[in-house]
Amino acid sequence: METSFRALITQIHGMLFGVFFLLAIFGVLVELCRSVYETRPPELTPAGHRLQRFYFVCTALLGWAAVLSGAYLVYPWYRAIPPLGVVNLAQFPQALLKSSAATAGWHNLGMEWKEHIAWFAPIAITMAAYVSIKYSSSIREHPQVRKAVLVFVIVALFAAGVAGYFGAEIDDHAPIQGGGTAIHWMGGSH
Repeated sequence: METSFRALITQIHGMLFGVFFLLAIFGVLVELCRSVYETRPPELTPAGHRLQRFYFVCTALLGWAAVLSGAYLVYPWYRAIPPLGVVNLAQFPQALLKSSAATAGWHNLGMEWKEHIAWFAPIAITMAAYVSIKYSSSIREHPQVRKAVLVFVIVALFAAGVAGYFGAEIDDHAPIQGGGTAIHWMGGSH
């Protein structure tokens, strides 16, 4: 098995940061929904509060890692402009997508949505994490604040889901490749 450096970075962006971010957001959503139906709020130990803060911070960091790695590492490779006369567009994903009417929509709709909506996810989850951490002891007394946090978590989940879907489809139709030496996972080079 082998992959290119750029494909590896793209996989880290999407499959490590992006997927774990989606899973972490879903965990936050489940916890917030569960807390709505409690008759008595749980009393966490100091260690429990630290673990909860750690989870919120890690969730926000995963979101920022996904967005920043996508915007500043993967996206420039996606938008690379092919030199004049290049016929094989495999190294130029945006040009490859736009070269066919059957795939142009993945750029025109998919990437345009992805590059804008993806930023909402870490912004929304960072806000939710901040409010949840800062007001953890009194958030139960303010149901409107708790609902606002829940809405921001849902926005983060939706935005990350849309960005992840379009990212996976775009990578399926025009994968990021190249970047020098191939990376061999098993069996060495053949």
